Amino acid sequence: MDEKSVAGKRWRAGAGCNEVVKCFQSSQTLLSMLLIQVIATGLYLLSRIILSNGSFIFALITYRHVVAAICVAPFAFFFERSNWNIITGRAWFWMFINSLAGIIMAMGLYYYGLRDTNATYATNFLNLVPILTFSISVTVGTEKLRLKTKAGRVKIVGGFFCVVGALVVSLYKGPGFYIDHINWSRKVNLYKEYPFRYTTTAITCIMAAAEASVIGVCLDRRRAAWSLGWDMQLVTIVYSGALASTATFCLILYVVSVRGPTYPPMFNPLSLIFTALLEALFLGEKLTLGNLLGTLLIIFGLYSFLWGQKKDSAESNKATAKLDEPEPPQAPTMTTEIEERV
Repeated sequence: MDEKSVAGKRWRAGAGCNEVVKCFQSSQTLLSMLLIQVIATGLYLLSRIILSNGSFIFALITYRHVVAAICVAPFAFFFERSNWNIITGRAWFWMFINSLAGIIMAMGLYYYGLRDTNATYATNFLNLVPILTFSISVTVGTEKLRLKTKAGRVKIVGGFFCVVGALVVSLYKGPGFYIDHINWSRKVNLYKEYPFRYTTTAITCIMAAAEASVIGVCLDRRRAAWSLGWDMQLVTIVYSGALASTATFCLILYVVSVRGPTYPPMFNPLSLIFTALLEALFLGEKLTLGNLLGTLLIIFGLYSFLWGQKKDSAESNKATAKLDEPEPPQAPTMTTEIEERV
């Protein structure tokens, strides 16, 4: 074999490796979002199992955020400790509000709903978060409907289908069927004030753990409600704190920095599909026609809304860019030349 053929084979092998590397780099955000949905699906199913076995909800929230704070703290220490001395009073206030309303109230209500229904039913309503956020933003004046544009009308239609889907899931059951299953044992104002995400996340988790423990002690002081053992509850707490909170936060932070804030919500329906199938397969939950129809309506509405939101943002950015462009210098006219000579 001559040197030219050897060199040619090496070049082709190197080119193939470069193509694989480029393909992997271009799909990092996609793989990150798929991993997030897999983590979320595991969280929904594990939480459903331990809540149906009688785990105390506020003890679960407390321990989960203790684990999350421990996992995030090293990132805050190594990357942001030089900025700890500039935390303002307003930042502390928004961290408190975020922990109380964004974690304790939202997560507490979600866990109560998950305990009394099933994982698929509860996950359906998480897909309404972008729609509700947009509705509140329109109400307070931070967003506009833009009904004269195609993107604005698509967003309204998407929101309508999401609401209809949620109503179908809630009010209509229809015929149900089982899958043969395996038996298995049963945040904007803050970052404007202090834009250091690891530190704010760690402090918010510590506040949430403290608030949940105070509320939980007021509701149930029995040692049995707060005790931990080497069981599924401990697995769920470590899983939710380390993966569902810390790892998911880091992955979403990376994806948003690369693809923008409208990219992650596009993958939320995947966790809904995964949860419905795995819950029917492993936990023996019944799939109903109403659930399937409502899920399809919510997925269609969500994707329509996100498409309209993306187009609307692109049009707004173009308009802003045009306004920021400097005006081209005007050609001298006869009047200007006469004035200059005078």
